[in-house]
Amino acid sequence: MRILLVEDEVMLAEAVRDHLLAAGEAVDHTESIGDAEIMIRGTNYDVLLLDLNLPDGRGIDLLRVLRRNGSAMPCIILTAQDQISDRIEGLNAGADDYLVKPFDLNELSARLSAVARRYSGNPNPFVALAGGVEVDLAGRVVLINGAQIDLTSREWALLDQMVRRPGQTLSKRQLEEALYEFGAEIESNTVEVYVSRLRRKLGRDVIKTVRGVGYRVGG
Repeated sequence: MRILLVEDEVMLAEAVRDHLLAAGEAVDHTESIGDAEIMIRGTNYDVLLLDLNLPDGRGIDLLRVLRRNGSAMPCIILTAQDQISDRIEGLNAGADDYLVKPFDLNELSARLSAVARRYSGNPNPFVALAGGVEVDLAGRVVLINGAQIDLTSREWALLDQMVRRPGQTLSKRQLEEALYEFGAEIESNTVEVYVSRLRRKLGRDVIKTVRGVGYRVGG
């Protein structure tokens, strides 16, 4: 997933970013609403992680603007404000979930995955693919005829993008954006390399090439 983290607590932001990067997610981070607005205009993010109290304003006001402008980007609020009234205000503003600081990073990952599944139109974490391949999106596990297959974080991230959108062809650029944050150097054949590795591990029928367009699973 390509994730935008809007958080001004430096230590927390670094912990969240490192945790998600280790899991193969692409994370862009900013400490301000102004920068977040610019980044959102230029990039299609899968999820927004949003602090409520920021140096240049309230995160909830940013969320309200996004919703008024028609944005359906999933949003999880991260905040130290634990009053019921604060949660209600956040949810009513259009947030999909709410995590009170301090929180467990593994719980954050689970909530991210759950929100992403809901927005993909398939809340079921178990997906069956061709060749006896089963994917557990929540547990980040891939099985072939019951035997677990080990994937690297980047291999998983690429497969995860396609599995969440069965039957939809994703372009090379879409997959690159999902895998890498701002400033990352991307080789011209990176996506092709990971697709080739996944095919060797899962079988050639799992990921289909749509010539001149991109790649898809299912459909």
